[in-house]
Amino acid sequence: MNIILKILLIGIGATATMDIYAFILRLFGINGLDYKFLGRWIGHMLNGTFIHNKIFESPAIKNEHIIGQFAHYFIGIAFAFLLVIMFGKKWLESPSLFPALVIGLLTMVAPFFLMQPAFGFGIAGSNLPNPNKARLMSLIIHCVYGIGLFLSALLINRVKFHQ
Repeated sequence: MNIILKILLIGIGATATMDIYAFILRLFGINGLDYKFLGRWIGHMLNGTFIHNKIFESPAIKNEHIIGQFAHYFIGIAFAFLLVIMFGKKWLESPSLFPALVIGLLTMVAPFFLMQPAFGFGIAGSNLPNPNKARLMSLIIHCVYGIGLFLSALLINRVKFHQ
């Protein structure tokens, strides 16, 4: 299988793993970030606004749900490429959990130091009502992403594609 296609599928699988985990949490009444706010942030960037006092109070953007979901998967795929850049093509042939978890943890840099401050949440959610809970939830979901990278790579290596 083409390496680019393999990385794309691993990124999609890992991101879908995050979404499945978030869905299970919602069944128990635990809500995470709604990706419409990611879409809202991106939509407002196109109008020149990069930082919000409170993203929840910023005007909605047309199709923000779709934009947010697309961006969520694009970011997940981009971080899958980072995994291969950092750990090499050998990881694709013989995936192991540790490098995938390292990438999962590294992905926390983006929300903690870029997205959350831009959303008005402060660095690492410091302006949220319960910042430690938000940090823990972020840690867990990003570890789930890392596990998703590993499991997706294992699955893709087991599936035989006919050429």
